[in-house]
Amino acid sequence: MTPRILITNDDGIDAPGIRWLARAVARQGFDIVVAAPLTEASGTSAAITAVEQHGKIVVQTRELPGVKNVPAYGVAASPAFIVLLALRGAFGEPPELVLSGINRGANAGAAVIHSGTVGATMTASHAGLHGLAVSLDVLSPANGSVSSGGQAIADLEKADDEKRHWTSAAELAVKLLPTLTHTPPGTILNLNVPDLHVDGIRGLRRARLARFGQVQMSIAEAGEGYVRTAVQAADEPLEDGTDLAALAEGFAVVTPIRAPGEATDVKINLENIVFQTPAI
Repeated sequence: MTPRILITNDDGIDAPGIRWLARAVARQGFDIVVAAPLTEASGTSAAITAVEQHGKIVVQTRELPGVKNVPAYGVAASPAFIVLLALRGAFGEPPELVLSGINRGANAGAAVIHSGTVGATMTASHAGLHGLAVSLDVLSPANGSVSSGGQAIADLEKADDEKRHWTSAAELAVKLLPTLTHTPPGTILNLNVPDLHVDGIRGLRRARLARFGQVQMSIAEAGEGYVRTAVQAADEPLEDGTDLAALAEGFAVVTPIRAPGEATDVKINLENIVFQTPAI
C-alpha cells in the first residue's frame, strides 16, 4: 500500500517547483494532495502563522497545470502550519509522508534552520512522519549563475524560472522515496540538486551541513527609525565533505536531519542553583 503524501512548499502554490514535483510523484501512482501557501513564505522556518477572515483560515481550491486528478489548495498560512492542518484532516486523509519543494534556491548548510521548505518537513518529523525537502540550486558555480556578491542575487531575480531544470530535482526526489521510507520514523532527507540537466549532474552524494548558508544578510543602512538589509552570496571558504562544497562541484547532495530534540549528551550541573521562596 502506497503512503499518502502531502506536497507543500514555501515559494507558494503558484511556484513552478511544486508543479514539477507533484507531476513526478503523481506519475508513480502515489496518493497525493497538494497544499501550499497562497503567497511566498520563504524564511518562515517552522512558524505557525496564518491569515484569518472572520476567524477562519483562508483556503482556495486550485488546479495545478499538468497535474490531473490531484486535489490542490492554496492556504493563507505558513508551510509548517499547513502540515499541522493536513495532519488533522483539513485536506482529506492525513498524510503519512511530507514532501516540500521544489524550492527556488538551495537550502544548505546551517541556514536550513531558517527555511520554510525545511520547516515543513521538521514539523512532519516532530509528528513522527518522514519528510523530504527538495531544493534546486540556482547559485552554485557549477551551473554558471554566480558572478560576484549581490550580482548573483540580482541574476536570480531576473531569471526565467520556467526554464530551470525542475525535472532533475523532481526525478531525484522520486528515486529517493524508497530510501526515505526505510529510515527510522521522523527522519528527514534534505536534497539539493544543481540547476542542470540530469545528464550534467556528476552524481548524488551524502554530505554534512556546512557551517554557513549559501547567502548571507548584511546591514546596508541604519538610520533614525529604520534598518535596511541586503542579501549577497556568502564569501566563506567551502569545506570538503559539506553540502555546499558538493553542490559547487556539480553533485546533487542529500543530508539526513531530524527535528530538534533534547541534547541528551550535554551534562549540566544544577546542584549549586538555589531558589529562594519569596515571603508572602
